[in-house]
Amino acid sequence: MKQGYKNMKCGLLGEHLGHSFSPQIHSQLADYSYELVELAPEEVGPFVKSDKLDAYNVTIPYKKTVMPFLDVISPEAQAIGAVNTVVRRDGKLYGYNTDYFGFNYMIDASGIEVKGKKALVFGTGGASVTVCAVLRDRGIGELVVISIEDNTPETLAKHPDADIIANATPVGMYPNNGNAPVDLSLFPNCSGVLDVIYNPSKTKLLLDAESRGIPHINGLPMLVAQAAKAFEFFTGDSCEEGACDRITCSIELQTKNVILIGMPGCGKSTVGKLIAKMLDRPFFDADEEFIKTFNVTPAEVIGAQGEEKFRQMEHEVTEMLGKLSGTVISCGGGVVTREYNYAPLHQNGTIIFLERELANLSTKGRPLSQANSLQSLYDARIDAYCRFADIRVASTEIPQKTAELMISRLTEVNEE
Repeated sequence: MKQGYKNMKCGLLGEHLGHSFSPQIHSQLADYSYELVELAPEEVGPFVKSDKLDAYNVTIPYKKTVMPFLDVISPEAQAIGAVNTVVRRDGKLYGYNTDYFGFNYMIDASGIEVKGKKALVFGTGGASVTVCAVLRDRGIGELVVISIEDNTPETLAKHPDADIIANATPVGMYPNNGNAPVDLSLFPNCSGVLDVIYNPSKTKLLLDAESRGIPHINGLPMLVAQAAKAFEFFTGDSCEEGACDRITCSIELQTKNVILIGMPGCGKSTVGKLIAKMLDRPFFDADEEFIKTFNVTPAEVIGAQGEEKFRQMEHEVTEMLGKLSGTVISCGGGVVTREYNYAPLHQNGTIIFLERELANLSTKGRPLSQANSLQSLYDARIDAYCRFADIRVASTEIPQKTAELMISRLTEVNEE
């Protein structure tokens, strides 16, 4: 992190910024203050004219709104038609666009080759203009922009030969997780998927790409790289070599949920609370959230309405928890018995399977464990536990040591 900028006041201007990772990123770039400024449209002009901040980033929907209030606009911002970085210098307001640099870095980080390929870009807003500009400059063979109005089966049927799918829309972005602008099954030749969304980490589009073995990347590297370029405009200083890679890895580790699965009574909640304390994160127990949401216990639902009804209600809680970022979540033992729970958990989390000897499992208050032998439950679920898990950790029977082992494994996976 660069030092010597403590007197600078920086920030991010937008309308709804609760999901933003920008403060975490800029805190690793320099020691200036960085605040979130949420404004209504009519407040943007007076804010830009004021001197409340020395420099700031601008996000949707104000990248065009700020332009009439600026004195100087850089060539790349003029070409793209949007400003995402404003700097007050010598009594004048300068506007830049660092998204171009960010998306260029994102493609490099993905390893996806775009030169000579056919790309479909979904969206027509400022992000789309940036994506198209970068793709053209990198030698894309054929470029087709799909607007909301054009996103029809008839239009898509004309492009089964598309190689690259790029999402430059907010479709699938938090809190509207689980949506995608297009079905990848329509493009049998697809060799790369680029999604500028970074929250969730894996949108429905990227989960689809992952399941099909198609190279893909989210927008976090773009966000980090554009922030690094903004830092250079803010300060006039150069960014440290390797900063983008380092910060991207750090933000991924900070923002991904740590999700514990395993047999009922294996100690997920106990270990999860310790991990949350050690990492200074919020902790959520899925069974406790179930009770808060429905005002009834899982055991009561199973006893009165059966397991299937419970699983449907459990899925609602799983979807809610899966949208969070930077938390530790302990899941119910049978969450893996329904495949539809995988995407909500995987979209924003690293899933850890906590294994423990069956003889050491507690069955108190667990009707399914009491009604079935633990061995039969384990045999029925082990394949699903392994399929869901990114990491497998055996209990040491000492919760603190098990928690430390999990954190060590998380760090190893993040650095790979």
